[in-house]
Amino acid sequence: MAEQNNFRENRIISCKKELLRNCKLCPRNCGTDRLAGERGYCGQTAELTAARAALHMWEEPCISGTNGSGAVFFSGCTLRCVYCQNYHIANSEVGKIVSVERLSEIFLELQEQGANNINLVTPTHFVPQIIAALDQARKKGLNLPIVYNTSGYEKVETLRRLNGHVDVYLPDFKYLDSEHAKKYSGAEDYPEVAKRALAEMIRQTGVPQFDEQGIMEKGVIVRHLLLPGCLRDARRIVKYLYETYGDQIYMSLMNQYTPLDTLNREKYPELAKKVTKKAYDVLVDYAIDLGVEQAFIQEGETAKESFIPDFSYEGV
Repeated sequence: MAEQNNFRENRIISCKKELLRNCKLCPRNCGTDRLAGERGYCGQTAELTAARAALHMWEEPCISGTNGSGAVFFSGCTLRCVYCQNYHIANSEVGKIVSVERLSEIFLELQEQGANNINLVTPTHFVPQIIAALDQARKKGLNLPIVYNTSGYEKVETLRRLNGHVDVYLPDFKYLDSEHAKKYSGAEDYPEVAKRALAEMIRQTGVPQFDEQGIMEKGVIVRHLLLPGCLRDARRIVKYLYETYGDQIYMSLMNQYTPLDTLNREKYPELAKKVTKKAYDVLVDYAIDLGVEQAFIQEGETAKESFIPDFSYEGV
């Protein structure tokens, strides 16, 4: 019987991996045969790679709490913004190959360490393997909320595969201005793609739910990182989110943009500076004036490289 169960599980994993043969998991639809070792737009083959798995204290309070969020940082990215704050893993410069079985063990190890949740960071291009690992881990006692931490550039079809596997969605909403999206992320279609993706996330999770300690168990938190010179678009995003979803979501307005050495400052001189306190205060005041109550804001100096994790394969 055990051999039959193992055979069945291996077949399920194989079927899920078949999605990588002509990979169209993300909106890039590059059609790469990642099972044959080819690298998609994400920079990854079918081999799952990760750079860090550890308790992470720098998420929103209802995600990190006092124990920390069990964050697994995957290598590669389907968006690859020019100002990326996690450049080295997004560009696949850092990453250790991890089997589905090992990933399931990592989830359980983070649970044993007291994590509030399992936080899947930049997971889109590894969705089939992640689902398989979650299935295995749950059979061995994993019972934490699963957080899907994403750029927001997602296909509805891929998100539907996650229905029942993910409890909390933590998407960015980077742009409503398609020119900004094209210039900084090479994704002119980002605004419309992100709108459709967000609607599907909310459909799956429903209204936000929290446990007795204030940790989110179900729901969607939409992040927006304010960029230098992009206040107008940021205000449009806040307005769209509030008028469309109201109290169905939480917003997280971030001022932590840090111009790193990896930024091409000659090509993007407007991004070679931090966001001013005045610009961020204008955005926060705008949200308050609209009537937004369910939002997280940042105070103090957050635009520091020290807030960027050390991708040294801890926990992997």
